[in-house]
Amino acid sequence: MKLPIYQIDAFADQVFKGNYAAVVPLERWLPDSLMQAIAAENNLSETAFFLRNANGQFEIRWFSPLTEIAFCGHATLASAYAIFKRCADLEVVEFVAAAVGRLTVRRTANGLIEMSFPQRCPEPLTEIPAALLQGLSIEPLELLISQQAYVAIYACEQDVRSVVPALDRLKALGPLDVVVTAPGDEHDFVSRYFWPANGGDEDPVTGSIHAALAPLWSQRLGQSDLVAMQASRRGGLLYCRVDADRVHISGRAVQYLEGTIEVPDA
Repeated sequence: MKLPIYQIDAFADQVFKGNYAAVVPLERWLPDSLMQAIAAENNLSETAFFLRNANGQFEIRWFSPLTEIAFCGHATLASAYAIFKRCADLEVVEFVAAAVGRLTVRRTANGLIEMSFPQRCPEPLTEIPAALLQGLSIEPLELLISQQAYVAIYACEQDVRSVVPALDRLKALGPLDVVVTAPGDEHDFVSRYFWPANGGDEDPVTGSIHAALAPLWSQRLGQSDLVAMQASRRGGLLYCRVDADRVHISGRAVQYLEGTIEVPDA
């Protein structure tokens, strides 16, 4: 069985930046084991699979090389980019995912792709796991928790850039990941994202966690529009807008690869 595949660099305006994702359009769902095997073979942060249903929505699922992921922003951006590139008349794409419901994605006049996510603002962490403190080389000022990750808050960007994760300790926190964040020097806030239990060591750019970080920093900085930098080796810019119950996250994307994979019939 042959399937089309695209590799997209998301939250980037040139290849080799941002976060890489594979995108595999389907006409019917494959067995979970086969989708997981494809994602492992791709060995990228995520592989997104989607198909268009009878309502015109795109049902989407995301797999890291290790496991299925409940919510992935950069692979959603990559999927939308692939759809928009091949459907010039489309301006809005509506994805549907089990864990987060409807995700509306649209093209903007300035060339960005804007995704609308439900807010997932983090809450205070009452019991701090020992592995969390042991897993971060610099002690954070504050610790919060979201549906997706522990959130470690630091005083400045340099602290975030200087943190050395003890990945064996952070892995023990699964299924939750760990994000470190602080006000930025040249951007409103910065972050780094560690996910050894679910995908790898450090994620290059994590769109989904900004559904938590954007409302957090919106409250603390007193502004609804923010520019975020994920300070990984590849780096990526995310343009965030927070309203009453949604977070709108925008970015650019570029295509690196278009091809065909051949897998066992299912």
